[in-house]
Amino acid sequence: MRFEGTASYVATDDLKVAVNAAVTLRRPLLVKGEPGTGKTVLAHEIAAALGAPLIEWHVKSTTKAHHGLYEYDAVARLRDGQLGDPRVHDIANYIRRGKLWEAFTAPQLPVLLIDEIDKADIEFPNDLLQELDRMEFHVYETGETVQAKEWPVVVITSNNEKELPDAFLRRCFFHYIRFPDRETMQAIVDVHFPGIQKTLVARALDIFYQVREVPGLKKKPSTSELIDWLKLLLHEDMPLEVLQSQDPKKAIPPLHGALLKNEQDVMLFERLAFMARRPGA
Repeated sequence: MRFEGTASYVATDDLKVAVNAAVTLRRPLLVKGEPGTGKTVLAHEIAAALGAPLIEWHVKSTTKAHHGLYEYDAVARLRDGQLGDPRVHDIANYIRRGKLWEAFTAPQLPVLLIDEIDKADIEFPNDLLQELDRMEFHVYETGETVQAKEWPVVVITSNNEKELPDAFLRRCFFHYIRFPDRETMQAIVDVHFPGIQKTLVARALDIFYQVREVPGLKKKPSTSELIDWLKLLLHEDMPLEVLQSQDPKKAIPPLHGALLKNEQDVMLFERLAFMARRPGA
């Protein structure tokens, strides 16, 4: 099995190397990068390229490691016992399988996505060390051991909201998705908008990268936001002259809500436009 990218996902050479190295080593692939650079989509594309089922575990701030293994519903069992339900005699009826259990016992080698692991508390990755290392865990309520039939392809994403423990990092193959350069971004746009007018794309990319370079910007627009912006420009049939205008008094881009996602950044561009309108500016 080798990952070479897909028709709908532009994978750089170093990303392909990272994916294939992680698969060869049977190590989780830890992917970091700016939000919107395609970390989560990568798992979908690996699954599509390998013809493998995708199992997704989206981590939240309240997620605990044991949620990925299983949960024992003692309340439901107590209720059924009070109602005289014969199911209470088999505790396995109240064991709910987690995403790791699903991945370990899948009939076909799956791709397991553990998405945004840095959202959980710092103990979360540490609590997964043994399970990811050995690819097995013990169910105390039933006394059984769940062991992976084959080592699944594990993709773990992080937005770098917090540092991950060294012991966890040692067990992963790491790759940082750098923000695409202009040539790569052009290729990404071509995948999403085949046949789009080249002049429109060239000017849109000029504006996009200029916005990202504005000093003091709180949130730089991402790849996904560029795609949304281009989709709007095409839908609104935005005249090319509007994008080609070099008037500094119109510093804020058209349909800027697709690119600027907080009031501080919008106000920053409004201040730039106001300063450009001042006499002598």
